[in-house]
Amino acid sequence: MSEAEVAILGAGAFGTALAVALGAQHRVTLWGRSAPRLPADVRLPDGVTVTTNLAEASAPATLLALPAQTLSGFLAEHGPRLDGRALVSCAKGIDLATLEGPSHLIRRACPAATVAVLTGPSFAADIARGLPTALTLACASTDAGKALQHALATPALRLYRTTDVTGAELGGALKNVIAIAAGAAIGAGLGDSARAAIVTRGFAEMTRLATRLGAEPETLAGLSGLGDLILTATSEHSRNYRYGLALGRCETFDPGVTVEGAATARAVARLGPREGVEMPVAAQVAALAEGRGTVADALITLLARPLREE
Repeated sequence: MSEAEVAILGAGAFGTALAVALGAQHRVTLWGRSAPRLPADVRLPDGVTVTTNLAEASAPATLLALPAQTLSGFLAEHGPRLDGRALVSCAKGIDLATLEGPSHLIRRACPAATVAVLTGPSFAADIARGLPTALTLACASTDAGKALQHALATPALRLYRTTDVTGAELGGALKNVIAIAAGAAIGAGLGDSARAAIVTRGFAEMTRLATRLGAEPETLAGLSGLGDLILTATSEHSRNYRYGLALGRCETFDPGVTVEGAATARAVARLGPREGVEMPVAAQVAALAEGRGTVADALITLLARPLREE
């Protein structure tokens, strides 16, 4: 894979941050419908070409930095154009219509593609500023995963490889739901101890559902699960955490900001029962996201659950 063959589809904060990180060493094409979203103190490297013409963003290795709930429609329209490439999903969510993760949507739309997932504890601003970040790169093919790992890693962006695509993908999606619950607890004034309980029990929920769907528990305990959860459930740089804070404070959240965890919670509220997995924290987040009840109601429901062993 040559240094000139990287395309990034999606010029939001994360896609643009990846373009900055990779553009210092590679020739990168960044496609988006609007101008790239950059921190005020960061500039795009000379190696990055920005375009609004999808036909110009053609490369064997293509990163899909698109919101999870828009990915299906994008693939329905453009899947044939992308087929045959190495397609790396950067979305962290579960599709509401199909209850599937991005890798499943990509495989169906692009059956000849090599599918991978890039996920883990990261804020776009940190990546754009060149701060040290470690991510998980998941690909079922060991050889393809190694090639992508070497093509996409930089001195500041360290990629750890796994073949557990399901675990990496679900860890990234489900932690957003728990981060909302953690933010809601703090926003409602319940305190750090309550947040710690929610994060701990939420991680148990994440692991139950992910392993039920075929994930390895070790993957959930790594960067793409626990690592991402720790970051997202404790920092106001996280949109999901800030959304939870707003819910807890009974404040309106900016409708123009994408909150992947809100849609994922609604998907999990259907997916958990289908798989026979109890997801009480996720169920309460789904109810809050849909305007059903309050944080106080959610807390009462969770505390009323039967006492049992951990």
